[in-house]
Amino acid sequence: HPLPGIYVCAKCGHELFSSQAKYEHSSPWPAFTETLRGDSVAKREERPGALKVTCGKCGNGLGHEFLNDGPKRGQSRF
Repeated sequence: HPLPGIYVCAKCGHELFSSQAKYEHSSPWPAFTETLRGDSVAKREERPGALKVTCGKCGNGLGHEFLNDGPKRGQSRF
């Protein structure tokens, strides 16, 4: 089992995000400022300003990263 406060891939259990990196925003989806590890997720540009985010281990779709849409100026949102 993963440690408390660790978000994992629903498909394979790969560790993705820490609850410490989660923050509130206007969307109903959870948002994080950073991944747990460098290999937690894979990203590819889907359209300008939006990256498709997938599990770094199994490729399961996790949503999008929106560039320059984070809690601080210039920070991205997962």
